[in-house]
Amino acid sequence: MTAPTPPPTHQIRALHTDSTVTVYQAYSAALGLPAARDGRFPPAWKRDRMTWIKPSFLWMMYRCGWATKEGQETVLAVEITREGFDWALSNAELSHYERGVHPDRATWQRGLRRAPARVQWDPERDLHLNRLPYRSLQLGLAGEAARLYADEWTVSVRDVTPQAREIHELARAGRNDAAARLLPAESPYPAPTASPVPAPTRATP
Repeated sequence: MTAPTPPPTHQIRALHTDSTVTVYQAYSAALGLPAARDGRFPPAWKRDRMTWIKPSFLWMMYRCGWATKEGQETVLAVEITREGFDWALSNAELSHYERGVHPDRATWQRGLRRAPARVQWDPERDLHLNRLPYRSLQLGLAGEAARLYADEWTVSVRDVTPQAREIHELARAGRNDAAARLLPAESPYPAPTASPVPAPTRATP
């Protein structure tokens, strides 16, 4: 039987509609629960610092340890406008210098200082948080982008911690099919032409 072809090495995969994209973050209960209750980030959410949003649910689970790490006990699904998400991608810079993409390191550093957003690629994860041979997007938002995210782009905020814990328990029990059925239906998302997201290339099986 032929093994399924893995996704491209660099590809945005997200739960999205015609008008919104869902991203994930994890916070302490003191911040996450009021955000979910009110459907928006409270004044205590620091709009003057960089925040990282993740379209991949399983990468968020890797980052927060299935909502067990200190200060990351509340997992939020934040639905934002596609217009805002695309603006951030179009105005982002890669988080690291890449020969062939940037003319030189100095040019990249100048772009990074000016950019309100940055793109970073990390190994995607499976249900048991093992590394997969393709990458998952993290999008860092700072300055103008962070403020727009919190106060203008956000459409809804949901507490998905119970969902995360149920999936984790099923996976630990070896019920992978049941766990997978509870995962968000993430599919390829078309990156704006002007963004620094590389053209999709196939991962090595």
